[in-house]
Amino acid sequence: MASGTAKAINTWLVAAVATATLAACGSNSNTPPAATDWNPLPAGVTLRAGPTSYDGSSDDLLTAGLGKTGLAAAAPAIADPANPTVAELRRRAIYTNYRGVLDITAAGGYGTLYGPNVAVDGRITSSEGKIAGKEYLAYADDGTGRKNVVLLVQIPASFDKSQPCIVAAPSSGSRGVYGAIGSAGEWGLKHGCAVAYTDAGKGVGYHDLAADRVNLIDGRLVVRSSAGSLAHFAADLGTAALAAFNTAWPNRIAYKHLHSQQNPEKDWGKNVLDSIRFAFWALNAEYATVSPFTALKVRNITPANTTVIASSISNGGAESLQAAEQDSEGLIDGVAVSEPNAQPASMAGVTVNFAGGAVGNAGKPLVDYFTYRMLYEPCAALSGLAQAANGIRPGWLGFGTAPLGNATTQVAGVELQTVAANRCQSLADKGLVTGSTTAQQADSALVHMRAYGWTDANQDALHASHYRLADVYVAYGYVAAYGRFSVADNVCGFSLANVDGSGNVAPQAASQSLLYATSNGLNTGGDVVYNDSVGGARLYHLGVSPSSARMDGALDGLLCLRNLVTGVDTVSGAALTGDALAQSQRVQAGLHEVLLSGKLQARPTVILAGRSDTLLPVNHTARAYAAFNAQMEGASSQLRYFEVMNAQHFDAFIPNAAGGGVQGYDSLFVPLHYYFIQGMDMLWAHLMNGAPLAPSQVVRSLPRGGVPGAAPALTLANLPAISNAPALANAISISAGSISVPN
Repeated sequence: MASGTAKAINTWLVAAVATATLAACGSNSNTPPAATDWNPLPAGVTLRAGPTSYDGSSDDLLTAGLGKTGLAAAAPAIADPANPTVAELRRRAIYTNYRGVLDITAAGGYGTLYGPNVAVDGRITSSEGKIAGKEYLAYADDGTGRKNVVLLVQIPASFDKSQPCIVAAPSSGSRGVYGAIGSAGEWGLKHGCAVAYTDAGKGVGYHDLAADRVNLIDGRLVVRSSAGSLAHFAADLGTAALAAFNTAWPNRIAYKHLHSQQNPEKDWGKNVLDSIRFAFWALNAEYATVSPFTALKVRNITPANTTVIASSISNGGAESLQAAEQDSEGLIDGVAVSEPNAQPASMAGVTVNFAGGAVGNAGKPLVDYFTYRMLYEPCAALSGLAQAANGIRPGWLGFGTAPLGNATTQVAGVELQTVAANRCQSLADKGLVTGSTTAQQADSALVHMRAYGWTDANQDALHASHYRLADVYVAYGYVAAYGRFSVADNVCGFSLANVDGSGNVAPQAASQSLLYATSNGLNTGGDVVYNDSVGGARLYHLGVSPSSARMDGALDGLLCLRNLVTGVDTVSGAALTGDALAQSQRVQAGLHEVLLSGKLQARPTVILAGRSDTLLPVNHTARAYAAFNAQMEGASSQLRYFEVMNAQHFDAFIPNAAGGGVQGYDSLFVPLHYYFIQGMDMLWAHLMNGAPLAPSQVVRSLPRGGVPGAAPALTLANLPAISNAPALANAISISAGSISVPN
């Protein structure tokens, strides 16, 4: 592992030695280079396709031929939606994943502050931003045929073999292999680096259980019996078991991240390292010297002469951190991640301080705070206890802006406020909130949320939209994944299915053939259904809890999920027994497999996060991990943490509702992606030229304001740069297991 000038020298030396060796050996020599110099595929990796060349005009690596304009336009057409081609699926997948993590509107900065047409130096060009190059597709397995982790390497035509670089870009969320195309992928391709992608054992491994159809590695949907080893995922149900399940629970589906029974998160770091090894193989397949003795190539692009950055967002950020912690080969030179799902292994002796005081709850694992939030969040969203900084009611975003009855506030014809009020009463009946009125109960629920780590004022405004659009999939999904539960277990009475306009289970839509390209691998193509609802299975929002006979958003099922995480009955406080205890022990064992060590091996590391991140609150993630790393590595740590005010987790929520976002986010928030680019640039300058990393700091961005849904265009005035000499009032202090963040 080297950097800058040293790597350039190493590149020259390796090439010179290879040339000299071949010359000395001659075509008749009997002394070939050592076997360790050959370029075999990494162990466990199977090449699926490639190299596939893209001309940078009709098709390309970054935009699939759509260009900057096409990415912002309507989705590309599919000639026969029931039978899409591999090329059509790839194009739609790139389109979906690029837009899935970014604000793709001009008012939000697309095309001026970031985007395919914006050069690495920030210049706005007239280019469509298409990038020519080659692509290799593979998968990694452990011999069981059940993992099939997807790997993909893109090599831009601008790659410079005299100064090689690789950006590892693992997928965020549960997305497929192109999940990081718009974040780390774009940055790497623009800088002439090969990009190593992986779905990290998640991705759109979809199984329609009723039709017994599965996705292949390349995305095509086929009958499971014809898929063989190329099935991305198939539920572990034999013929008889599947038939019995379909009789009991018709029209259900399974997704790989949730139902593979592999707990894929435990191997995220390994998957990223595999993707980097695959990238080295692909680069040497393209550029290495051919041995005169065999058709094999002698590797001359190696970790010693190649700059490697591990980078992504959200779960991809956690995957990058995990890889850096586990890298024993010197593959990774630096890490730059945004809003990472960073889960410290322990908070013993670790303190998170904010605004001069210690945060009471910090560093909780993701499945802990998600199962907690799902109890209180819809009720808290009704609270009038406090106003967000701009006067927006706490639950305003996602429950609509108009009086009750507005269709935007409904799910299957039922007002979300009604479900939330019922949740408040059910919580009160169980002694989990106080108050005799909905308003009092909602205030109590919001107090619970704040005490559990949601301390930023803007977060009060986001609980409704997160409850409606995001949170149950994580709460249910990660309990299922950590416990290695089969889809047939229907853990806590939940399953996944398509639902009709009334919230009842319905057959899968014909569009399922496109799910590889349109799904995020978690909740697209199916929704969480509460099987134990009084009167029969319903969409979880509409679930009627047996204990309350009330449509309270399936509270009984959510309490069950919470119990499995904590090992105690949330209502009574009694320890679990019997089957519940056994299931809880499975969940807790899986949870402990995924926690991070905090030991980055003194690699330069940049972590960025939005203070208003409500999905992955900084008290539990970025702040906590930075302090934990300081405890584990002490003075050798090279981690820098940058906390951006008025930024949150979902840049794709920022456009107004007409632009595909959530009403009101445009007024409140700036895109964190803009700062992700700055973080990558900073790390690049450090690795290549020895430029110092900026000190950890708060970045005080300015919201766009204006009328919610019609905010003025974002400008640089809203986006102060990360400073090399931050004011004392903005400085973040990290040392000896402690982090102090100013208000």
